[in-house]
Amino acid sequence: VERIRFARHERRLPVVLSISETIAFLSSIDIPRYRVLLMTIYATGLRLSEALALRAADIDSKRMVVRVRQGKGKKDRYVPLPPVLLEMLREYWRREHLRDLLFPHLSDPSRPADPTGVQRYLQRMRAKARWAKKITPRTLRHCYATHLIEQGTSTRVVQVLLGHSNVH
Repeated sequence: VERIRFARHERRLPVVLSISETIAFLSSIDIPRYRVLLMTIYATGLRLSEALALRAADIDSKRMVVRVRQGKGKKDRYVPLPPVLLEMLREYWRREHLRDLLFPHLSDPSRPADPTGVQRYLQRMRAKARWAKKITPRTLRHCYATHLIEQGTSTRVVQVLLGHSNVH
């Protein structure tokens, strides 16, 4: 039994949108809370759980970085904060009258929002808009990485920004 090899899992390439498709998709999101959340994921390459856990104190507008606390593997890291995203987050903060978390749970503002709610919203959006491609928060993360590489960013830099310990 020890010598029997396990079947390999098939590895598929992730869905990646073009820049124009990404802009069209993000523009089609009708609920501002979800639009800001998904723009944050795309503009910073954060995982959904990392974005939902963001606090106001994690946004450093002087250095133009976002601090990711205890991401996957319990590692902290910094990612660049685009100026457009900073303005969008400021406007969202003022409009929503938030206290600490950027994306709090609707019924309990001391907890982050539920990731399944975000995923369900995206499924409904996809069905309503009749998008051929399956778009998830992870898709936006893949788009972030792919668009950086297409613009000439080294894979090592992208690896660090994504919080990966190795390139795969």
